[in-house]
Amino acid sequence: MAEPPGVIDLDGADDPRVAEYSRLTDAALRRRTDAAHGIYLAESSAVVRRALAAGHHPRSFFLAHRYLDSMADVFAAHPSVPVYTGTDEVLEAITGFHLHRGALAAMDRPAPLSPDEVLAGARRVAVLENVSDHTNLGAIFRSAAGLGVDAILVSPEAADPLYRRSIRVSMGTVFSIPWARVGEADGRGRAAWPAALEQLRAEGFTVAALELSESAVELDDPALRDHERLALVLGAEGPGVTSAALAACDLHVKIPMAPGVDSLNVAAASAVAFWELRARA
Repeated sequence: MAEPPGVIDLDGADDPRVAEYSRLTDAALRRRTDAAHGIYLAESSAVVRRALAAGHHPRSFFLAHRYLDSMADVFAAHPSVPVYTGTDEVLEAITGFHLHRGALAAMDRPAPLSPDEVLAGARRVAVLENVSDHTNLGAIFRSAAGLGVDAILVSPEAADPLYRRSIRVSMGTVFSIPWARVGEADGRGRAAWPAALEQLRAEGFTVAALELSESAVELDDPALRDHERLALVLGAEGPGVTSAALAACDLHVKIPMAPGVDSLNVAAASAVAFWELRARA
């Protein structure tokens, strides 16, 4: 099959046109925040396709020769977007890892949604407080998208949902579930965290924290199913929900556990809670 127009064959690792893909180790990306560049990086052919289906705009594509045919329809739909390709050795020298999931794409970040936009019509909302591990964050998004959560709010110290690892672990579901960052004091009267939880209450949500506490009720308590609008606050692995956020919640809930085990990983716990607390009518 002939190469599509716009294909650029790379012959070295120092080409400035692919600086966005350079040395994409996790450590390097922690030092270089994608948000500062106004882009995010979609990794794997499936994730690239989901980003495009969500209406996100590509800046460029980056993939090995052997994947060109499988993405030909994508390139045809975006004829003005450059397609960078090369041997496995050249691409690995650029990114710092072996590309085995198909294509990468540098995508323009979409305009952030406001909390009002995210909450409109939502019945089940996940609130991620200080969840800084990108793997956990991506896994929570994937469970939320599959188990009936309508929207996600993330606190100021939570990780970036559009970080490369978060996107990959979520299998691109970060593009399909609306989310917004809340609680960043900006000098214009917007509430700082966790006072931002008051907005949920003002919108008619019952705000529950998934946390072991003396007052926590068990997740399968039938009374929890009676809430028309419910927001579930999840804390970071280890520290859990902060004391300030716990005080701002209406109630605390816990997952009944077998003797000798007190908790689950936050991503696993989120899936259990999303299923049990799903809207049933």
